[in-house]
Amino acid sequence: MESEIQRTEMLLAPTMAFKKVQTADKYPKGQSRGRQWKHLRYLLQAADASSLPPDRPNYLNIQSPPSIYPPKRYCDVTGFEAPYVDPRTKLRYADPEVFKQIRNLPDEYVQRYLAVRNAAVVLR
Repeated sequence: MESEIQRTEMLLAPTMAFKKVQTADKYPKGQSRGRQWKHLRYLLQAADASSLPPDRPNYLNIQSPPSIYPPKRYCDVTGFEAPYVDPRTKLRYADPEVFKQIRNLPDEYVQRYLAVRNAAVVLR
């Protein structure tokens, strides 16, 4: 019986060549697993923006054209995306619960919310 066990161990390879290598075997503890991200500080040092012409884009003067997508609108109370606008107060809201709260707000608070958004509206 022992000779049979020894024979089967000899026939089977310890690792199968067609099997994928396990992550733990490929990257032992302490080794990196892939791409290393650089901090902005190191990128700025490597770019040495002072020696470049001022019209050439770099990390300090990145300029882009305006977005082709419409701006996102956020709820004035919660900060979530707001698909709705209260017609009376002009505050944006995310769901019906916030709408109930907006309708119960005094006019002074509504004006403060609008001032934060730079959208002052005179309420009637």
